[in-house]
Amino acid sequence: MPTITTLPYIMAHQNCVTAKTITKMAVPMRGVWNNACRCSLLGYELYNYKRVLHMVAQNVLSPAPRLRLRGLVLFLSWSFLVDCGCNFLYTYNIMPPINTNAKKINELLSRGVEEVITRAHLKKKLLSGKQLRIKLGFDPTAPNLHLGRSVPLLKMRDFQELGHQVVFIAGDFTGVIGDTSDKDAERPMLQKDVVAENLKKYKEQVGKVIDLSTAEFHFNSSWLGKLTYHDVGEHADVFSLAEFIARDNIARRLKAGKRVSLREVLYPLMQGYDSVAVHADVELGGTDQRFNLLAGRHLQEYFGQEPQDVILNPLIPGTDGRKMSSSWGNVINIVDDPADMYGKIMSVRDELIIPYFTFLTRVPLTDVKKMTTAMSKGGNPRDYKMSLAREVVRMYHGEKAASAAEARFVSTFQKKEVVDAPRVRVAHKKMNIIDLLVATGLTASKAEARRVIGEGGVKVAGARVGSPDNMVDVAGGVLVQKGKRHAVNAYVD
Repeated sequence: MPTITTLPYIMAHQNCVTAKTITKMAVPMRGVWNNACRCSLLGYELYNYKRVLHMVAQNVLSPAPRLRLRGLVLFLSWSFLVDCGCNFLYTYNIMPPINTNAKKINELLSRGVEEVITRAHLKKKLLSGKQLRIKLGFDPTAPNLHLGRSVPLLKMRDFQELGHQVVFIAGDFTGVIGDTSDKDAERPMLQKDVVAENLKKYKEQVGKVIDLSTAEFHFNSSWLGKLTYHDVGEHADVFSLAEFIARDNIARRLKAGKRVSLREVLYPLMQGYDSVAVHADVELGGTDQRFNLLAGRHLQEYFGQEPQDVILNPLIPGTDGRKMSSSWGNVINIVDDPADMYGKIMSVRDELIIPYFTFLTRVPLTDVKKMTTAMSKGGNPRDYKMSLAREVVRMYHGEKAASAAEARFVSTFQKKEVVDAPRVRVAHKKMNIIDLLVATGLTASKAEARRVIGEGGVKVAGARVGSPDNMVDVAGGVLVQKGKRHAVNAYVD
């Protein structure tokens, strides 16, 4: 279990707080100032002090006190020193304040964002300069994180770069139970040993995106595993069954006569309680997680906390056009070999180039806009897709690996095939892909050309063609492929 050093954790676990526990929380384990600053920035507010003092008074005055006055004095004394120390750091610019740049905040709330609940409230908090606690959790249903997961991770890093406290939760408890928010069938329960195996490299993969040295990393079994039936009943009373079955995927399953287990009903309660346990100010997640994230707001209100704001990101299509999911095998994993990662990105449809640049990278949006304009005027999507592949590989493997992956792709998938394919002369330097397929004899008609493109069977210079409206730059020669067996090297005199 990771060391917890936050006041919100105490409030979420009032029934098990002892003098030993508070002493452990109060005395930093990973460097005095690092944890001191972290504790102060998490907010020792008067409201929180009031709750802790009330809890302490109840325990101290009970017939069999578990929390002794010595522990109380130690805790409050340490809190005072922490606040004084951090005020000193801020005063003398040893520790930078929260970044409240309006332009950065606007991009934070728009790039890779589908919905914010509630936008005005969150923007006000971001502009206030108060450090917020940003929560994101993943269930380890597979051993590797894919690029779809990187969208909220990158958003978490955006918050981190503004100075906010990021809190990552590995769902070792909820992963066993299983979330069916994005499924049209019941997800089977996973064995604990499978979840444990999947978790082995999670922290390392998360660390490729966010700075773990200042992040909190928790396993939700450390609090969910201690709840009783009474606790679960209390939490469940906050919600109605009607709210759960009104969800689109659940309603479809019930209408089709498919089974919906009570276990699935309980999952949102568990994810929601995670927000209570870590005292989240903001939670990140995909649009398919909307109900679960709102459950966190309801439970926080029930426990007397301010409801978290929610940022929902769009779901990213995988290599086959469907939502990127390990269950469907259409993923590009963060830990994929650089050459494989590069090749997979080159295989996605052209219409995903701009969304991938926007959601999966932090290339300036002004540059992304220029690419959009250039492609709309006939620019070769292959060139921009290669830039995309190179950038993504660089993010996770470094510049040297990205250069090597690109060189390998060019030599393996372009130059070799260009040499082997027959040369066919065409009339124009720029041609619509439909006309080019007919002119080179790869298809007998425009109708066939449209059909093959729709099936994803056409590639130009190694990149799959996703639209029949694509313009192809033939100047200098270009490899055009139909399926696996038919290819020509088109050129202009």
